[in-house]
Amino acid sequence: MAEELFAAQTVPEEERPLAARMAPSHLEDFVGQEALLGPGKLLNRLITAGRFASALFFGPPGTGKTALAHLIAATSKARVVEINAVAAGVADLKKALEQAKYDLEHTRRRTLLLVDEIHHFNRTQQDVLLPAVERGDVLLIGLTTENPSFYVNAALLSRFTSYEFKPLDEADLARILERALIDREHGLGASQLVLEPEAREHFLRMSGGDARRLLNALELAALTTPVEMDGKRHIALAVAEQSIQRRAVRYDRKADEHYDHISAFIKSMRGSDPDAAVYWMAKMLAAGEDPRFIARRILICASEDVGNADFRALVIASAAVQAVDFLGMPEARIPLAQAATYIACAPKSNASYLAVDAAFHEAAEGKRREVPLHLRDATGDKASRGHGVGYVYPHDFPGHWVEQEYMPDPIRLYEPTDQGDEKRLAERLQALRAAKPAPARRGKKRE
Repeated sequence: MAEELFAAQTVPEEERPLAARMAPSHLEDFVGQEALLGPGKLLNRLITAGRFASALFFGPPGTGKTALAHLIAATSKARVVEINAVAAGVADLKKALEQAKYDLEHTRRRTLLLVDEIHHFNRTQQDVLLPAVERGDVLLIGLTTENPSFYVNAALLSRFTSYEFKPLDEADLARILERALIDREHGLGASQLVLEPEAREHFLRMSGGDARRLLNALELAALTTPVEMDGKRHIALAVAEQSIQRRAVRYDRKADEHYDHISAFIKSMRGSDPDAAVYWMAKMLAAGEDPRFIARRILICASEDVGNADFRALVIASAAVQAVDFLGMPEARIPLAQAATYIACAPKSNASYLAVDAAFHEAAEGKRREVPLHLRDATGDKASRGHGVGYVYPHDFPGHWVEQEYMPDPIRLYEPTDQGDEKRLAERLQALRAAKPAPARRGKKRE
């Protein structure tokens, strides 16, 4: 599997994809990732000084990971070996590492090992890399679209620096687009392209921060657009729409994107922003998220963040859970949207949530309490032991309430707010509490 990375090209330059042809050959030509490669930044200094050490590049597709790795390889004096983790096995790794150690010992030449899709290596394969990286037999650059904390073991992570690549913004994409349009040697400068403003805007907007996606779409548009009477190829909006019809949704149900999106969804509902809530929900559903997972989160939010401020929220959320199971997608999106927007707009209270957390804390660490005899079950022969003796039935009294002890050494755990329906509960509870001595107020506050 290991091979010289920059062996003679088997495909003519003009037949290589535009994205491959436009890969930067000098650091100053690299577009984007200013946080990593801007003047004075660590990665910039290391590359410029020729002191680059083993590293892991991770981030979404089309953000420059592979391009930068190849640029470093091209300027390196090391022997360059490239491995794709999808196809390589332990034997391939060992062969490459043994050759690297031999070269270092006998020719003093180091090896730069590029491992693409490194997250596909299992633990055994990753462990094979450990000694060689630690001894410095190889310089390793691992490339992955996944969060390394999920897929790369801690021992390997500790032996190199991780650099996160972010999606490119439209300004960066515009620079890449312009360069491709005017570059006659590697780009489309010789094709006499005229990109209409609406088409340009569509390309940039639908690329989703992915330069490779942008250049692939531009090349497709150029190849399928005939030359007109003026000798130029005019790419209009209709052509651009056909060339890049749908923006790819960056969302992985097993990694960061999954947790980030559901977090944004919940926080948008909690923050009373129905527009944001329904957007994040739609993005998750469009990427294939299980609608039942979303329904469960809505149900939790209805109780945790709305609570008694609007008792209808939990009813609507529960109905949405049932509707999702009954309908399935795509119709399930409708009751999900109804529930999400209702909860986002509803008054908010987390008083019941704080109450149960405080109660758990009190039960685990507070004063030990036994159930008073008058509250205990009096069925069977238990009454002879005093169970239930002295219990007063509230419905026998005006207002269906009577003062009696329900908790030894009582403390306050539930403090209703003045929001929505809970205000009415607060007023009633305040009146009841005024009729008896105030208990201590204890309990663990939510961090």
